[in-house]
Amino acid sequence: MTAALRGWPVFPLSPRSKIPAIKQWEKVATTDRDQLQDWWTIDPARNVGIACGPAGLVVIDLDNLRGRASGIWGDEGVHHGREVLALLAHWAGEADPVDTYTVLTPHGEHRYFLAPTDRRLRNTIGATGRRGLGPGVDVRAWGGAVTAAGSVRLVGGSPWVYRPDPRRPDTPVPLPLWLVTRLTPAPPAPPRPIRLRFGDSRVDAYVAAAVRGEAGNVANAIPGSRAIVVFRAAYKLGGLVGADVLDEHVAEHALRDAARVHDGIDGWTQTEARRHIENGLARGRKHPRPIDGLIA
Repeated sequence: MTAALRGWPVFPLSPRSKIPAIKQWEKVATTDRDQLQDWWTIDPARNVGIACGPAGLVVIDLDNLRGRASGIWGDEGVHHGREVLALLAHWAGEADPVDTYTVLTPHGEHRYFLAPTDRRLRNTIGATGRRGLGPGVDVRAWGGAVTAAGSVRLVGGSPWVYRPDPRRPDTPVPLPLWLVTRLTPAPPAPPRPIRLRFGDSRVDAYVAAAVRGEAGNVANAIPGSRAIVVFRAAYKLGGLVGADVLDEHVAEHALRDAARVHDGIDGWTQTEARRHIENGLARGRKHPRPIDGLIA
């Protein structure tokens, strides 16, 4: 359990797998010896997962590309995430960040870095989203985990052991500043003022305030809570739709417009926003919100 001895909170993975063997692994990952003994007494063959965020790590997972790279990467002729990261460093005028603790994986390597202490970086997958680094390059930080050295996977029917790269240092170095900058989400754009036409009655004023309030909640939601915030906002406005005091198209437009500030952040898309909005409105319509006290 070398990772835990380094002070990195760990949790069990299923034997010969990288699938977590427990729920809420990021929350319960630990270095506590008694808890670790309990987990691995259940099955000593379990692999070891490292919860990157609590461990203060950012791990860059470099892997083979599946198929031929497209676009600029295809033009550069890259075949592996190592080449992609090296190109990114070259374009940034920086050295390829190879001199850090590195674990060899079945199809590439995990490069470990110390996370910045002044911000929380989160996962990226390939070239997806605004912060994605490129094909074959995944980032594991808060919300992510990696398989620790010493773990075993079956590859082509044969066991493969994750092991430190002997050519690299034994300890992680701080994440280079250019990567910190590249992986830091841009601050959300301030939500655009929602211009909705309502009448002058007390009911209209109440509905207008409700729409603007829920749209503001959506725009200010943080990663990890956005799905429930969007659904809850849609549910509340759906209750006004069900009470026949709010047009459903107005509610949907306001919420979708507010959700656009999250596009591309931690994989969030308008498709996901639309799904939660539609589901919330549909559920809310079935439970109209009473507003009798506002009717003169």
